[in-house]
Amino acid sequence: MDSFLGRYRNLSVLLALVVGQLVLLAYQVKTAQDVPLIRVWAVAAVTPLARAVEAGRQAAVSFFSDYFVWRQAREENERLKRELGQLKLKNHLLAAELASADRVQALMQFRAQIPSKMLAVRVIGAGAGPDSHTLFVDRGASDGVMRGMAAITPEGIVGKVIAAWPMSSLVQLITAPGAVAGVVSQTHRLRGALRGTGAALVVAEHFDNEAPLAPGEWFYTSGADRVFPRGLPAGQVKMIREGRSGKEILVEPSALKAPLEEMLIVLDGVHMLVPPPEAQPAEGVSLLPPPPPEPGAESEAPARGANGAMLTDADRLAERYRRTAEAQGVQLGTKGRVPDFTREPAPPAAGGRAAAPADSPAAKKTEPPRP
Repeated sequence: MDSFLGRYRNLSVLLALVVGQLVLLAYQVKTAQDVPLIRVWAVAAVTPLARAVEAGRQAAVSFFSDYFVWRQAREENERLKRELGQLKLKNHLLAAELASADRVQALMQFRAQIPSKMLAVRVIGAGAGPDSHTLFVDRGASDGVMRGMAAITPEGIVGKVIAAWPMSSLVQLITAPGAVAGVVSQTHRLRGALRGTGAALVVAEHFDNEAPLAPGEWFYTSGADRVFPRGLPAGQVKMIREGRSGKEILVEPSALKAPLEEMLIVLDGVHMLVPPPEAQPAEGVSLLPPPPPEPGAESEAPARGANGAMLTDADRLAERYRRTAEAQGVQLGTKGRVPDFTREPAPPAAGGRAAAPADSPAAKKTEPPRP
């Protein structure tokens, strides 16, 4: 038997399967129930493989989907970053152009208000070294720039031109060692000079210890240096202390508080007046504005001469001396008797000149002959 099964093993297995299938079919027919055992066995055998294949498919689909989504998100992120960088750059450029336009407009307004002939220039570089205190500008000898011309801004003086080439010039700042500018104080009209020392603050010289100066005092150019026209702001006093030979005064140049990008070169300077100091009320004191003129009241018009020009204090004093001399019968500008200017002059006549006394030569000359 064993030898028979061993010899016909495959056939035996096949017969066993066929017999088993026939038995199951007979049972299925007898009981009238659908028992698809082969289908169950096939499904049971195939389900794990199908589940594994489906899991692998879903994992692959999810991976590639996430990969493409991540790649698109990365590209979108890079694109947004580039756009953001471009927008920031455009914003900075627009802000710089707006600031430059504001500075140019301020320069043009200042240029229109100042009688001096000036040329607008742009800073194109700085001198080599941190302590050079020089700037290169984009206008030169071909535009009329010469050595010794002043460089200014609406805020104050910058320096002077120390070299002029055909297409560019070199400007020395007022803070450079050896740079000098004649100045006058705004409040008491005290004259001195600003001298650069290489630091951010300049030194005001030639002021005695008794000079009535205080921190906050403004200095304006006096024109004595023959470089800067009179009447330009130079700087504000930051510190004062008494020294052996005079006051030691440190002044902050008003034009150098911020980096310079544009300035004006004075081609033909015209001197101006130093503005008077603004009246400031004392601390803790309230001052009302001046009252308006009353209705129907005549406003006091300033005194004017025969040619319509406004009279100054010197003009009034000269008119007083002239009337005094005419009242005493003395002709000014000639040798002879000197008039007594301590006496009150005669009141002006209807024609605008003083009436001469009866015993004066002028009165005798004008007296009609008696019959």
